[in-house]
Amino acid sequence: QVQLVESGGGLVPVGGSLRLTCAASGRPFSMSAMGWFRQAPGKERELVALIRWTGNSSPTYADSVKGRFSISRHKTQNAVYLQMNSLKPEDTAVYYCAAAISGWGSRDFDSWGKGTQVTVSS
Repeated sequence: QVQLVESGGGLVPVGGSLRLTCAASGRPFSMSAMGWFRQAPGKERELVALIRWTGNSSPTYADSVKGRFSISRHKTQNAVYLQMNSLKPEDTAVYYCAAAISGWGSRDFDSWGKGTQVTVSS
């Protein structure tokens, strides 16, 4: 099992930037992928971005964040980051870090952090 702790959320104006950090512990060497999901009030949780943990990182993004968000990994520190630029009010949500130990599809993630709130003020 992998334990995940997110940080870096907060309140930011439209067009601003935030960088989320997710620190993994426990058995991070067993991970196949890490990702960021988000859930806005009254909406289902959705994949934002994911990155493979071994080999080629092959980052993948939701269409709604392509060109604005960037996911990266730091394997030595067992961490994954989400750089969010040009933030929009519709990016407001609780952002969750997730890890998979097998596969890298959106349904493969089975370890979750508690989430960090991102609020974009208009």
